[in-house]
Amino acid sequence: MAFTILSKISQTPIRGRHYWVPVTKRLFGGQIVGQALVAAAKSVSEDVHVHSLHCYFVRAGDPKVPVLYKVERTRTGSSFLVRSVKAVQHGKPIFICQASFQHTQPSPVQHQFSMPTVPPPEKLLDYETFIDQYLRDSKLKEKYSVVLNRIAAQEVPIEIKPVNPSTSSQLQKLEPKQMFWVRARGYIGEGDIKMHCCVAAYISDYAFLGTALLPHLWQYEAHFMVSLDHSMWFHTPFRADHWMLYECESPWAGECGVVWDKGTDLGVAEGLVSSVMSPSSLLCSGALHRSLPLLSPGSGLLIFKRTG
Repeated sequence: MAFTILSKISQTPIRGRHYWVPVTKRLFGGQIVGQALVAAAKSVSEDVHVHSLHCYFVRAGDPKVPVLYKVERTRTGSSFLVRSVKAVQHGKPIFICQASFQHTQPSPVQHQFSMPTVPPPEKLLDYETFIDQYLRDSKLKEKYSVVLNRIAAQEVPIEIKPVNPSTSSQLQKLEPKQMFWVRARGYIGEGDIKMHCCVAAYISDYAFLGTALLPHLWQYEAHFMVSLDHSMWFHTPFRADHWMLYECESPWAGECGVVWDKGTDLGVAEGLVSSVMSPSSLLCSGALHRSLPLLSPGSGLLIFKRTG
């Protein structure tokens, strides 16, 4: 996929190119996570798989210059391998990450949560159609037209289909939960499963922080949002170019003790949790047999501005 392409300029570092830049004019956090995992994966053999990654965003990314990814071979063991990745711009780190890889080993202990019962993606509207419908709603267009038009104009390299999208009458009583069917645009192929993990890492930062805003849309608008840290665990093989159910939940959000100016509050949305589940087979009855490929918790900084 174009958004994970890296070029080697020497043994290290590796240069990352930008595919899509949000309207915020800052680098998309998912791009940095995905490319860092690509850089780490290039330093291990093909017979090991991605186990987990733990990341911290330390500075805003500048879309006008490339990102250099420096990889350190922290440990290469018989079962697990650890790589440390630092993303650098203007001579300073903007992102640090620890990635773990492992050799496949069977486990006698197995269990997992059940996948939520939701409509299949074929029966849902895509994100573009959904936003278009919102823009036709006079109440929403009057209040959110700028935001909605910005969202509609973004050429996101992800196909998105919201599950149970909210109507205008529901906007004042939303829970901090949302679900989407997602997949990468285009064909990735069977190939190396590590590439599918890298693309899923890219996807995992999309719409993440917005989940924490849902209960407060009627009272606040987001003045500024940024990811602080991000972790992922990869449980089973999956295809990132096939539909995956992306479930986001924000169990807690609160102040971090600072007020910037009158009417603007600084807060932290902690414990944001998302899980990505993929249907592994379709039964004759139409029911889906599901698996939980990966889990992705994290937190972010949000600056709210009172609308009243």
